[in-house]
Amino acid sequence: MISGNAHRKSSFLLSIFIFLACLFLSQVVIAQEAGTQDSSTTQDSSSAKADKGKSDQSKAKDDQSQASTDQQSDETDPLKRAKPETKGSKVEKLGGVYKKWLDEDVRWIITGEELNAFKKLSNNAERDQFIENFWARRDPTPDTAENEYKEEHYRRIAYANEHFAAGMPGWKTDRGRIYIMYGPPSSIDAHPMGGPYQRSAEEGGGQTETFPFEVWRYRYLEGIGQEIEIEFVDDCQCGAYEMTLDRSKKDALLHVPNAGLTTFEEMGMANKADRFHGGLENLGQGPFNQNLQTKEFDRLDTFAKLNAPPPVKFKDLDEIVTHKIRYNLLPFDVRVDFVKLTSDTVLVPVTLQIPLKGLTWTNKDGVQRAVLNVFIKMTTLSGRTVQTFEDTIRKDIPAELLEKELANVALWPKAVPMRPGLYRLDVVIKDVNGDKVGTYSRGWQVPDFADDKLTSSSLILADQVQKVPAREIGNGDFVIGETKVRPRVQPSDGKPASFKKGENVNFWMQVYNLGVDEKTKKPSATVEYEVVNTANNQSVLDLTESTAQMGNIGDQMTLEKSLPVNSLNPGVYQVKIKVNDLVSKQTITPTAKFAVQ
Repeated sequence: MISGNAHRKSSFLLSIFIFLACLFLSQVVIAQEAGTQDSSTTQDSSSAKADKGKSDQSKAKDDQSQASTDQQSDETDPLKRAKPETKGSKVEKLGGVYKKWLDEDVRWIITGEELNAFKKLSNNAERDQFIENFWARRDPTPDTAENEYKEEHYRRIAYANEHFAAGMPGWKTDRGRIYIMYGPPSSIDAHPMGGPYQRSAEEGGGQTETFPFEVWRYRYLEGIGQEIEIEFVDDCQCGAYEMTLDRSKKDALLHVPNAGLTTFEEMGMANKADRFHGGLENLGQGPFNQNLQTKEFDRLDTFAKLNAPPPVKFKDLDEIVTHKIRYNLLPFDVRVDFVKLTSDTVLVPVTLQIPLKGLTWTNKDGVQRAVLNVFIKMTTLSGRTVQTFEDTIRKDIPAELLEKELANVALWPKAVPMRPGLYRLDVVIKDVNGDKVGTYSRGWQVPDFADDKLTSSSLILADQVQKVPAREIGNGDFVIGETKVRPRVQPSDGKPASFKKGENVNFWMQVYNLGVDEKTKKPSATVEYEVVNTANNQSVLDLTESTAQMGNIGDQMTLEKSLPVNSLNPGVYQVKIKVNDLVSKQTITPTAKFAVQ
């Protein structure tokens, strides 16, 4: 029994062994067949690649042959040649002074069509031509090459930056924008602190409390109307006055129940809640505003409409400049100063000083009168006229005082914005009563107040330096910003300007591009004032102050000092103002001379 079982077990194991051997042999045969097929495929692929390489080489030779043929054809046919790149075709990105001109200088006066056209220009040569044409289109007197519009525009920008800045440059604010577009208002009703306010009858009457606000009144705006009122409200009390059509915006108690009621609301004839009816204004009802319609101020493109100066009146004086005829019968003196307006615009105040004793006087009704016609032309070295302007000066003196007044002089100021560069200044003055004529011609370099260089305006020695009323800021004679600076003009004989006993010698100068400390975010500089008697080199004034003593200033500061002449002996003195920038390590030392009689 045991023997039979062992035999069956042995046969079973043999069967399994044979099965496994057959399975192994079949796998070997399959692998060999697969290898043979792969080898054949590889050979076929290599053959195909070789054939393709030969084909590509043949095709490349054909292409080279065709290119050579085309090149020879192009050489014989100039119309098929590639167009060479020219200087004018090179695209130059908008940047630098052009971007600033677009984003700042003319932002409020450029039209949509002009803006789109300017952005499509591809190079700086085209942009320069566009800017020149831009101002020429606004020139009210194109035949004379005078551009009063441009002159007034840059004066307004300088004023706005100085007076309306509030966390942003003044030209960006609502007040700055309106001032630049329409000029100074006829009057300003200012409430800088807000507080108690008696409403007008049109606003409903009654008393309330207000935020700081201003109302600008224009008697007439061409193309808009008469008696225009524009209201600006500082409801954030941060100095950012916003123009508003809603006269109730200044009402600090507008949303306080039962406070700041109008006349009808106090009498129980109206409800304060009725103010919020969804209109442009939330004014309460009063006896005189039942049918009041809200006034809206339309933003208009004014271009050259606001300034319409007369054409050149003195053609005879223009002829004198054009033909270079020199007259020396009427003596006068000229002073030219330079004050920075923007990074690429300089205010050039020109002051004429005419001795009264050289004029012809006529008596009418006991009053002696002298009349002068003034013509001024500024040109480039190539002869292109940049600015021309003219005026009539009238001087009236009571007959009994004429003899005494003849020892004095008449001053005539004119300030004009210019680009940096070299110009020629021609001045002609004609005595209308006596037909005398005097001329002046000289080249002047208008400085470039580069942003990376410590520099200063002209050092002006003045007999008057004083703040002016708000309505005269930026408008009056000799006014620079908010200060009247009347210079003492140096005579043409080379002697320094003179001052008499009882007068004050006033020093006025602006400093530009002070370095700002990265940590304190403030400038750090010292200013040394020194006045020396040139005869004995003795110092009569030696004063030093720092920017830390001057309050909150930025990268620009204005220096003003006054020295009584009574404390000085007769003689010639030199003023030296040394500015030492401790941040940028730069120093400037402007000087000027004056005489004491």
